[in-house]
Amino acid sequence: MPSTREIRRRIRSVRNLAQITRAMEMVSASKMRRAQRNVLATRPYADRLRDVMSSLMAGTSGSHKGTLLEVRAEVKNVALILITPDRGLAGSLVANILRRTARFVIDEKAKGRNVKVLAIGKKGRDFLNRSGQDLLAEVTKLGDYPKLADILGVSTNVIKGFLDGDFDEAYIVYSQFVNTLVQRPAVRRILPVEADESAPASASSNFNYEPDEDVVLKDLLPRFAEVQIYQALLEAIASEHSARMVAMRNATDNAKDLRRELSLTYNKTRQANITKEVSEIASGAAALADS
Repeated sequence: MPSTREIRRRIRSVRNLAQITRAMEMVSASKMRRAQRNVLATRPYADRLRDVMSSLMAGTSGSHKGTLLEVRAEVKNVALILITPDRGLAGSLVANILRRTARFVIDEKAKGRNVKVLAIGKKGRDFLNRSGQDLLAEVTKLGDYPKLADILGVSTNVIKGFLDGDFDEAYIVYSQFVNTLVQRPAVRRILPVEADESAPASASSNFNYEPDEDVVLKDLLPRFAEVQIYQALLEAIASEHSARMVAMRNATDNAKDLRRELSLTYNKTRQANITKEVSEIASGAAALADS
């Protein structure tokens, strides 16, 4: 059985750890609220842009060859944008994203396709390096509140690669923010751009486009792809802070439980020592009395 000194030292260590995790929980909660506001603020714009794009695509005619709408008959090369946090301590969030990424790469290679990955975040980059994947580019240290301009390098590489024929399709893997307790790893195809089936078919009749719908659509397609990547990045950041807040709350609760158990063990050990000392004193006194 450990001594009371060792138990006291462990209690102090656990108490200090609980203070650290509690502070990290509060910091993550503050960042999470702002990240959630950013996600909710951009969703209406992204949804409306998707509706406009769908209506424009429904109203255009002619060949889409050489544009971001081109669906190629044979898919040989696939671009994958992997969004992960730069830091850990977010529960199972990173592991779930990497597991979904690995499954996607395995499925695509089973179809005879080459997968080239663009990593946003250190955790994804390190995983790709360890697993020997074809890492095309990496972006790290974007911070908690990135701007659209911060991911233009990634989006430009993907868009240019698709138009040049280096990629036949482009996907993005990220953590979809559902609520504070639920974050789901999601895979979304961003290229070639496809129409949203749920968009109202008559939306385009409410607007007049100048010079015409084909020109407007051609100019909007790259912006639409950039917005999809940026929206996924904001979702991933909100998911990261939510997962870290919950993980740190669980760690704080576990530290408090451990501290209570150690305190109980300390009291039992201390009581046993006192009882032992009293017994020794009583035995000594009895021995002196008999002599």
